Amino acid sequence: MHTALPSYLRDLGHGIHAIDTGFQRDDFDAAYLLVHGGRAAFIDTGTNFAVPRLLGALDTLGLPQSAVDWIIPTHVHLDHAGGVGLLAQQLPQARVLVHPRGVRHMVDPTMLWQGALAVYGAEEMARSYGQLQPVAAERVQASHDGMVLDLAGRALLLADTPGHAKHHHCLWDATSRGWFTGDTFGLSYREFDTAQGAWLIPTSTPVQFEPEALAASVQRLLAVDPACMYLTHYGRVTDVQRLGRHFLGLLDRMVALGRAVQHAPDRTAALERGLLDLYVESLADHGCGFDRGEIARLLAIDITLNAQGMTVWLDRPA
Repeated sequence: MHTALPSYLRDLGHGIHAIDTGFQRDDFDAAYLLVHGGRAAFIDTGTNFAVPRLLGALDTLGLPQSAVDWIIPTHVHLDHAGGVGLLAQQLPQARVLVHPRGVRHMVDPTMLWQGALAVYGAEEMARSYGQLQPVAAERVQASHDGMVLDLAGRALLLADTPGHAKHHHCLWDATSRGWFTGDTFGLSYREFDTAQGAWLIPTSTPVQFEPEALAASVQRLLAVDPACMYLTHYGRVTDVQRLGRHFLGLLDRMVALGRAVQHAPDRTAALERGLLDLYVESLADHGCGFDRGEIARLLAIDITLNAQGMTVWLDRPA
């Protein structure tokens, strides 16, 4: 007899479960639990408020907390890594594997907190993220490009994938032929699925957006001909090569938009309008029936953050 899974937990096969962290809205932010040979790893955690769901997933699957060997944020943005410290407190045997540029932020999250505070403000930080918890330095390990992690005999390959952030790595799971992509392969919300399949957008959130590096990272992910991508926002997507072409084309259009409004009097507002125009047009081509207002509502957070990130990029010295 199989235990019924809670609504926030989805079995994707190959020992991989997606956990809806509950951040912002349903089907917006995922953490992944990879189980093999009785051992487990969490890939991305969501925020502090997701930790009960992560622990609940272990309970549902009949795994003791001592089975978790690794907690692996793809990068240290708080919707991916905000819960790492608190989760690590509950899983004392687990080690934290993070991009080398992110190690110091896991050990001392003060700068991470201050940076997010500047973007979101104190009220939103308290509502959405909670107080960040540090991880003891001896429990944090830096990844490196080409590193192979052994999870009870299952190999996970780490790839350095800058472009969304300098401190971003992705994980290749040969068993499922899928990449855990964090934000490198963009955002794909299920509301936008049509008969043509999934739809996605690049994410250029502050402050390290680099379109050329991002395009190179995506091309690297596509080069192994993956069967699927495990996105933090949101869930598993297939038809990867089509999505990759779409991603790179939309990224080129975002760059062109940025150059076109670079010297506009109210550049950030112009970027927000221009991004919404791009998304509305792209979704119409995709067969999505949502009107402009509904698209603006569903993508409101991303439009704001993408415009802010593009502003930082445009101001960066060439």
